[in-house]
Amino acid sequence: MPRQVHFYDQPERFVAGTVGQPGARAFYLQASARGRITSVLLEKTQVAALAERIEEVLDEALRRSGGDAAIPATAPLDLIDSAPLDLPLEQEFRVGTMALAWDSTDSCLVVEAQAVIEGEEGAQEEAEAVFEDEENGPDMLRVRLSGAMARVFAKRALDLVAAGRKPCPFCNLPLDPEGHLCPRANGYRR
Repeated sequence: MPRQVHFYDQPERFVAGTVGQPGARAFYLQASARGRITSVLLEKTQVAALAERIEEVLDEALRRSGGDAAIPATAPLDLIDSAPLDLPLEQEFRVGTMALAWDSTDSCLVVEAQAVIEGEEGAQEEAEAVFEDEENGPDMLRVRLSGAMARVFAKRALDLVAAGRKPCPFCNLPLDPEGHLCPRANGYRR
């Protein structure tokens, strides 16, 4: 089946968001432009890793340019997006592999999120297919962002991840509203 690439060049909106209560949240990346919306499902750890890596790539691009790149040091307050995910929320695919690159020619960050490939050889195929535009590959979301929009995305994503359940003061595992079986208390509920 031919690969479907959902491409957004400087979208109106690119955000990470959730559905559900802490402890049972589903995490999404969502891009939208000109009435078109693409939403992909991913894990909380993937959102955190993507946001942290975006910050690192932007900092490195800024450093290499000697401070001349159009990349703000922090997320511009006037661009902060705290609105919920756009509806309808229809998952295109579950994310497996992600890739980032700084395009110094166009001064933009390229984010790619590729669908999970099922099967034994899936992980190897995923690693080889990132940044390739083969006709028969896994579906992909490709987004090109300005430095400012990338900073805003990373800030929102990191805030979203941090807004989860509070950690147990004894074992540091997440606490459910009704407590949890704490390994530091020999399995007694805290």
